[in-house]
Amino acid sequence: MRRVLVLRGGALGDFIVTLPALAALRQQAPTARIELAGNASAAALAFTRGLLDAVHSQHEARWAALYERAPLPADFATWLASFDVILNFWPDADAELANHFPLHPAQIFLNAPAHPTYAPAAAHYSAQLRALGILAPSVFYPLAERTAQTTTRRIAIHPGSGSPQKNWPLERWLELAAWLRSTHHAELLIITGEAESSATRLALAPLGTAAHQLPLETLIRELSSCRLFIGHDSGISHLAAACSVLSLLFFGPTDPIIWAPPAPHVHWLKSSSAVSSIPLASAQTAINSLLVAP
Repeated sequence: MRRVLVLRGGALGDFIVTLPALAALRQQAPTARIELAGNASAAALAFTRGLLDAVHSQHEARWAALYERAPLPADFATWLASFDVILNFWPDADAELANHFPLHPAQIFLNAPAHPTYAPAAAHYSAQLRALGILAPSVFYPLAERTAQTTTRRIAIHPGSGSPQKNWPLERWLELAAWLRSTHHAELLIITGEAESSATRLALAPLGTAAHQLPLETLIRELSSCRLFIGHDSGISHLAAACSVLSLLFFGPTDPIIWAPPAPHVHWLKSSSAVSSIPLASAQTAINSLLVAP
């Protein structure tokens, strides 16, 4: 393989669970040029660590041609034909994208399911490389090593996610934050992004240090200094886990067997109905157990 193009869309967490596959691809083909079209800000994490040679935004207009019946624009088709391997993780239920490939007899085109069909999610994406004779040695890729001592009082909380249905109620987060400060003397790092409302940020602001929409590399440095991370099924939770931070995650409608980061330092509480039914006491018990563990 000399040139490889990976098509992988989605948000931050979707990209992070693809990292083990990219790492295996790079290990197998260290001199190949590997490019990716997808979430450009998330994919920069792999670019700066040498797993990718170029990143293209999934929002560029040219990609729309892949879902049209008309022939691809000549320049675009020529560029795509320059890749020996194209691995597609973009949704393609009607095979509209697949109908354009391969662009020449020597090109290998792999059209894989966009959503995981078994657990954990990272294993699903890595398994698609078997067609290339590549076996991924791991389903977890660390982005950073934890820098904090176990005695640090810094705890990160992320009260949001990409879906309100995944979120613990704000009132419970406020109670938990106050309890962490009073019982564990925690110095809270409150992580928020564009999905969190200004009302949420204002309510939590008096309880800790705000970390709002930080660049990902900055957030990695902040997370790496924390003793514990508490969050939901979200991209930030995957990022915290990839920073080797001890984590407690709250799950409701999604399956943690599939979507929880597959690492021994990641723990979770799962509700059989809605995430809102996870009691504060259950979270407190789990946190006490994690913070006193050797």
